[in-house]
Amino acid sequence: MKGETEKATFGAGCFWGVEAAFRKVKGVVSTAVGFMGGRLESPSYRDVCTGTTGHVEVVQILYDPTRVSYQDLLQVFWRIHDPTTVNRQGPDLGTQYRSVIFYHHPDQEAQARRSREEMQQSGRFTREIVTQIEPAGVFWMAEEYHQQYFEKTGRSSCRI
Repeated sequence: MKGETEKATFGAGCFWGVEAAFRKVKGVVSTAVGFMGGRLESPSYRDVCTGTTGHVEVVQILYDPTRVSYQDLLQVFWRIHDPTTVNRQGPDLGTQYRSVIFYHHPDQEAQARRSREEMQQSGRFTREIVTQIEPAGVFWMAEEYHQQYFEKTGRSSCRI
């Protein structure tokens, strides 16, 4: 149906850079940064940074599937981070930076698993891909100052 959007949620390191990358994709309607996959209700950024809540820094994307496919979003996901490092992206270290695809329905799960296998077989990565594929849970939006952080601050890196 015209006007319907779908949701996708990815964890690929510092959510500021991940959000900035997905905001450039034609067909992405909106993005929000936040947390998913942990035990604490309504976590703050400070809570998640302790590495004890189990949450991942994620970007939740609303996209128009008539303009961009989930497969296209998966390709962006694989391109913008190193899916072979456990709990680390660049200088960011901790479980909150783990590589994960949170799926919202069975078709997304199937596409994510197929895509991960294809990437592993492609030879692009010399080490094993450690990206987790998990059902989406509650999305806890990060504080407002984190939303579209790079656009607000003119920064282009996750180092504080």
